[in-house]
Amino acid sequence: MKKLVILGGGYGGMRIMQKLFQSGVPDDIKIVLVDKAPYHCFKTEFYALAAGTIPDNHIRVAFPNHPQLEFINDEVSHIDLQNNRVELQNHEAIIYDDLIIGLGCEDKYHDIPGADQYTYGIQSIEATRQTNNALNNLPRSSRVAIVGAGLSGVEIASELHESRPDLKIFLFDRGKMVLSKFPEKLSKYVNDWFQDHGVTIVNYANITKVEECILYNHDEPMKFDCIVWTAGIRPNKVVRELDVEKDESGRVVLTPYHNIPGNEHVYVVGDCASLPFAPSAQLAEAQGDQIAQVLLKRWNGEDLPDELPEIKLKGILGSLGKKQGFGLVAERPLTGRVARLLKSGILWLYKFHNG
Repeated sequence: MKKLVILGGGYGGMRIMQKLFQSGVPDDIKIVLVDKAPYHCFKTEFYALAAGTIPDNHIRVAFPNHPQLEFINDEVSHIDLQNNRVELQNHEAIIYDDLIIGLGCEDKYHDIPGADQYTYGIQSIEATRQTNNALNNLPRSSRVAIVGAGLSGVEIASELHESRPDLKIFLFDRGKMVLSKFPEKLSKYVNDWFQDHGVTIVNYANITKVEECILYNHDEPMKFDCIVWTAGIRPNKVVRELDVEKDESGRVVLTPYHNIPGNEHVYVVGDCASLPFAPSAQLAEAQGDQIAQVLLKRWNGEDLPDELPEIKLKGILGSLGKKQGFGLVAERPLTGRVARLLKSGILWLYKFHNG
């Protein structure tokens, strides 16, 4: 039996398994999935779990059940590419024939002293639960700082306001307006929403240090009861330690077939892969479709296509609480209730398809 090992059951890993099982895995292939969580989690909804507006059983589904699939509930500690070996924290090492690395990302702290010690995050289900506990046990009128005004920061700030309108929420942004990478119309809409709902936006922020319950902006201390970090991501530590070519963000450079150059048996999917788009669940799934196609052709001894289709993303949607939203759909800005309903509908379809 040949062994395909999939590290990480996130959006990319799930899509690869679905496509392989739908297409028919060759009888001589065994698939081993390794994940530190016992189920697949909807990471795009971690902001709502952290804010306390949904329970965590609403954002998870079981991994697939298939006779050729083995699941190992453990954490990866090291990948030995020279010897086709994956070391785990609590189980024996696994030898693979093909490997898919989909270990996701971690918070990026930009070498700011204390940021990793004194802030909460939403990059894993464990971290999100801790954030939920911290935020929802705060006394009335507590002050909360959210560092980073990208999509994650905006969504958790708005959802927390809806969950705990008694809190004083501050959203720190490095630029002159939140969501600076979005069209100005969307940025202004979100900025106005925060102003109308009493969320304080701190523009041109420069966080220089973090201490327990103290955030230093331009070296000036500000006291808070809880600090949440959403100011950037980086690849998983295990991936950062790999001796392979990476881009300036630390993501692994790949061939057009999504494998590591010089090694057609090792693929990287999702947040750790160097692609011409920002990491997202949608991108990981699109990449997963192509990796499954490449694997099946290689297993069946078929020629690969001269090139794979260009990945095209459909857009991006964000929420402002449960009633309002924003996004880019087919490159057109979308705001208000329709955007929020679209986001909810996509989540329902995903859960229905995978549940």
